[in-house]
Amino acid sequence: MVLGRLLGALTGDAGRVEPAGLGPRFQEALLPGEQVLAAFRTVRDGFALTDWRIVVLDRQGMTGSKTGILSVPYRAVTRFSVEAGGTTDLDEELKVWDRAGEAPLSFSFRRGTGAAMAAQALLAERVRGA
Repeated sequence: MVLGRLLGALTGDAGRVEPAGLGPRFQEALLPGEQVLAAFRTVRDGFALTDWRIVVLDRQGMTGSKTGILSVPYRAVTRFSVEAGGTTDLDEELKVWDRAGEAPLSFSFRRGTGAAMAAQALLAERVRGA
């Protein structure tokens, strides 16, 4: 268990966190009244599912002080998938495609935490309602 957490931290596998764990730039990106349903963080980056969009934080550069913020409204999501970890895999992956049709957003999760399936279920619920 400890080894899995250590490897996850080194490889950047996402784990569920409180929204405040994504930092002040994330908080600034939220609209007044927007509710965060779930938040996930890797070593540098993170993403959140709010009541109307996916917010992705992409920390850039050596220090990570420059942060890109990408917003994808649920109405723009065209498909998504979860790749569950196999016997030798240490991670699971959630991929999300939007109308832009480019490469999907891809999020890695530590295997066995349930975070990938929780994110997928929440995403399915929001896309269905969009």
